[in-house]
Amino acid sequence: MKLLDAIRFQSSRCTFHALIIPSIISWHRFLIFRMHSAIKNKSTIKECYRILNVSEGCSVEEVRNSYRCLAKKYHPDGGSVSADAGKFVQIDEAYRALLTHLSHEIKQGESQDDEGAQSEYKVPQHRHYLSFEGVGYGTPSQRQKQYVQFRVDRATEQVLDFRKLKLERQSAENSMVAKDVRQSKKVKITQAIERLVEDLIQESMAKGDFDHLSGKGKPLEKFSYCPHIDPMTHNLNRILIDNGYQPEWILLQKEIRETIEKLRNDLLASRKKLGDPITKRNQWDENCENFKEDIVKLNKRINDFNLVVPLLNRQMVHFNAAKEISRVEETYSSHQVALRKEEMKTDARVEEKRLSPKRSIFNWLMLLKNS
Repeated sequence: MKLLDAIRFQSSRCTFHALIIPSIISWHRFLIFRMHSAIKNKSTIKECYRILNVSEGCSVEEVRNSYRCLAKKYHPDGGSVSADAGKFVQIDEAYRALLTHLSHEIKQGESQDDEGAQSEYKVPQHRHYLSFEGVGYGTPSQRQKQYVQFRVDRATEQVLDFRKLKLERQSAENSMVAKDVRQSKKVKITQAIERLVEDLIQESMAKGDFDHLSGKGKPLEKFSYCPHIDPMTHNLNRILIDNGYQPEWILLQKEIRETIEKLRNDLLASRKKLGDPITKRNQWDENCENFKEDIVKLNKRINDFNLVVPLLNRQMVHFNAAKEISRVEETYSSHQVALRKEEMKTDARVEEKRLSPKRSIFNWLMLLKNS
């Protein structure tokens, strides 16, 4: 029996060693591998810093700048003297490893900052600041009085806002009603005028006031046979033109042309009065200033004309006062030159008339001598 128990104990011991000890050994190996990989990782990062010629704790931008410089120096396709493919491969691997390491560090720092910010917001506020809607300061009784006054003020503001909205609605309704009343009055007046005109026309027709008109009882003649023009519109326009009606922009254009012509003539007349050379310079300067003011007013009329003219090619440009003054002076100069030429021609005619008797006697004597 003892022998059987000893055999069982020995077999159970063997089973324990076969199951537990290998797991312990494997775990021990895993810890050794982790420690070795951590040491190797640290040494690899330091080696990367050394290969890229940067200090530990540098920024990502410094790493990139150093990588660009070294790549230009050692890249095999760069064409430099120091080009080395093996060195460039080491630099590229170090650059990638260092970027990965720095990105992990940045993410860890951001997560720590977020945790710190969350922990700050978790700090609870004091209990008495949660009552009375956070209004007031001092003891609870003082804060209660302040809170009552705050509620009174808030209710007053709400009442005032409600009354303001009510008055605005009433004023809007009244304005709409007044607008409708004015529109209805306008319609009534228009209808009354139309009825009055129609009654006057019928009364005149009954009296025979339209019997003396030419073409009475005949259809209107078509003034244009163009198929692209509405005959009714064309006939109405023709009737208006024949009876002296002109559109506003045509009247404005005519007024502007007459005004600029009058201003030019007045300035030229004033220049002729002063003579040549100008003896009264102050008077001429005053006339020029008045002319400039009139040109400014005329340009405003041109702006009104350009707003109502229906065609773009009919629009007018502003008049320049300086150019108009120089134009008047040139006209005056040419007029003076023409007057001088006319005077010279007149003098030549007078001289010729004075010398013509002497020439006729001289010619008569020469004829007698020759004969």
